[in-house]
Amino acid sequence: MFSACRGCLMQNSMLRFSRSFWPNRPVFSSSWSKRIERKRHGLRRLATVASSLARHPDRIPMSKFENDSFLPYSHLNDSLRQVRRKLNRPLTLSEKILYSHLCDPLNQDIEPGKSFLNLTPDRVAIHDANASMALLQFINAGFDRTALPTTIHTDHLTMAEKGASEDLAAAKIRHEEVFEFLASASARYNIGFWKPGSGIIHTILFENYTFPGGLLVGTDSHTPNAAGMAMLGIGVGGSDAVDAMAGMPWELPCPKVLGVRLTGRLNGWASSKDIICKLAGLVSVGGGKGKIVEFFGPGVEKLGATSMATIGNMSAEIGATSCLFPYSDSMSQYLKATNRSDIADAASKNLNLLAADEGSALYYEDVVEINLDELEPHINGPYTPDLAHPLSKLGQAVRENSWPENLAASLVGSCTNSSYEDLMKVSGLLEQADRAGLKLKIPFFVSTGSEQIRATAEDAGFLEKMRKAGAVVLSSSCGPCVGQWHRTDVPKGEANSIISSFNRNFTGRHDGNPGTHSFVTSPELATAFAFSGSLSFNPATDSITNANGELFKFQHPKADELPLVFNKGEPLYQAPLPFAEAQQVDVVINPSSDRLQKLEPFEAWKNGNSLDLPILLKVKGKCTTDHISPAGPWYDYRGHLDNISNNLLTSATNAFLPDHMPGMAKHAVTGEIDATPVIARAYKNAGIRYCIIGHDNYGEGSSREVAALEPRYLGAVAIIANGFARIHEMNLKKQGLLPLTFAGPEAWGKIKDGDRVDILGVENIKQGEALTLVVTSKDGSRWETKVNHTFSEGQIPWLMKGSALNHVRSLKVL
Repeated sequence: MFSACRGCLMQNSMLRFSRSFWPNRPVFSSSWSKRIERKRHGLRRLATVASSLARHPDRIPMSKFENDSFLPYSHLNDSLRQVRRKLNRPLTLSEKILYSHLCDPLNQDIEPGKSFLNLTPDRVAIHDANASMALLQFINAGFDRTALPTTIHTDHLTMAEKGASEDLAAAKIRHEEVFEFLASASARYNIGFWKPGSGIIHTILFENYTFPGGLLVGTDSHTPNAAGMAMLGIGVGGSDAVDAMAGMPWELPCPKVLGVRLTGRLNGWASSKDIICKLAGLVSVGGGKGKIVEFFGPGVEKLGATSMATIGNMSAEIGATSCLFPYSDSMSQYLKATNRSDIADAASKNLNLLAADEGSALYYEDVVEINLDELEPHINGPYTPDLAHPLSKLGQAVRENSWPENLAASLVGSCTNSSYEDLMKVSGLLEQADRAGLKLKIPFFVSTGSEQIRATAEDAGFLEKMRKAGAVVLSSSCGPCVGQWHRTDVPKGEANSIISSFNRNFTGRHDGNPGTHSFVTSPELATAFAFSGSLSFNPATDSITNANGELFKFQHPKADELPLVFNKGEPLYQAPLPFAEAQQVDVVINPSSDRLQKLEPFEAWKNGNSLDLPILLKVKGKCTTDHISPAGPWYDYRGHLDNISNNLLTSATNAFLPDHMPGMAKHAVTGEIDATPVIARAYKNAGIRYCIIGHDNYGEGSSREVAALEPRYLGAVAIIANGFARIHEMNLKKQGLLPLTFAGPEAWGKIKDGDRVDILGVENIKQGEALTLVVTSKDGSRWETKVNHTFSEGQIPWLMKGSALNHVRSLKVL
């Protein structure tokens, strides 16, 4: 029997797969909608019950959508007392929240950077691009329903092109099969389902589900957005989410804590986005790996909740495990504005959980100081989010590096910057430009973070001002930020520059064009640049000439963090069904579908699997999950492992083939050069196991699990690199692959085309003990080096059984 955490509920009922399409269409069918509406009204009738329960301090619902899941403050306080007795020292806020969620606080080994923590999250969130594969794994494991509150959010699959209404309508047609699968599986397995147009996962979570002191896991790397509500949000892969959904202990390497002390106050054009852009430039894309970034100091008190969420969101770009702010008045005001006064009241009675202990700063691994009085606006890029430029120095950097100076587009929105305050700032600048007679110089796109933000911004007149100015108002979805942008103005490969308020700017990230130089900044700067059309423009000092030849200089915008009242907009939420009714739901996968494919278990480890391995390719330079498994049109196949595997490493540069375009590999036996997935599939069909050589921080960026599933499916045994991003390394381990790091980075340079490798000692792998890599060159010469792994004793069965899912199934948990 597997040891269960608090709230564990696992049953052994297997899903009935239907051979025909599910007749009641959950997203579009009126019959299904009526069934769901009856359940919604039933929940509303429970409002008086929830109100009476809320009077008891331990019976306050975590969300207005879930009257059967309550704030865990009593349990968290009990766990925290045990942790205090165990550690006997002041605790940082990150430690308080994380350790109070331990499954077994008294017996848990707590060593930052060394031990693995077994945790019980409070909830799980999954976006549509990862949901299909996560649900397929959940179904394959034989679980009957989720044990933790779980939601699915349809935000990644909508292509941005013409505008909100047209794009949403097109998405509902194009992705009908996937949306139906997600809606029916949600109904069957006790999952809340947010329909297309409802909003971006992190915005929906922030508006409805975040609470101070909680622990959230989400299948998106930007889950630390929850920091704006003093909640730990941690990005994970789908298999990790499945563990948490099932109520099993969720394992996390014990993180260190990086302190960031803020002093002063933001002024002028500086915004919260500049805090995280500045920090990224200071610590790099790998500077937060294995760490929670905890903000403290007098400057924190002056930040709004959504501003702190912006910082937490983009902390993923420094590789942080998570990000955190102490509970503040602005968080309380946000809770009240979003109809969660009962949670604000409960938080105010548990402040011991929500602030760092006095003296705990001594236990930060390091401290970075940022003076907000002196902070200059920043623009980061291109091609990496840690290439930071103060506004006053951007023009010089553009000229020195010969980046395209003229901008081709400006985009505002995404989960990072689409709050009411952000849109009010944009609207104010557009109003200034209108009075001055200025016109947009380049295409300008704006997206709202949620249906609630859209409706509220519409009421306030913000969106009408944007449309009047010539902006394209996109749907409340991820759109161009995640590569869902049907862009036709620039041919693929042509060098061009764009600027946005997004969080990430890897090669080809937004439009699939490797020639696009993407710069990230605040919404207000992105808006001002849309009127100048040039990266050499500095709105803090420069003027623009209008049509009448008059000079005009923007004034930095001011805005309210919150409206007087939020307009909830159109109801786009499907609540979970009662257990008895949920059991009657059939979840359908059409056997001939090219979008969804039932998963088959991977083979268990066999002796000799790691011997005489050819090298598929040797990756050179940055290799994000966008390089390993590109997004854009490939989103269509995120639920079909065989089809999505056709994009494996198609954007990665192969050091063995310097004269070829990215995404190419050479067959070790035939010498044939072809696309990397073609060679990998040829190996798979011939029964040839192989390895992949990565470079630095391999797999940074998105949490997409397909980037680990694809090499596993196509026959890879190991990925050997100088280092891995946290989420990707865990995803590889979960799928039964060996992620190994060279003991010294010089070994990477010694790997040559035609080498074959033996990885010795795998069958007897032990936690903390290095393995031996023996490299044999084409001339027969040999050399060896040590390679390290991060498998814990509890994770080693994932490798030996073939995957974590196989291990879970073998436990036969009842």
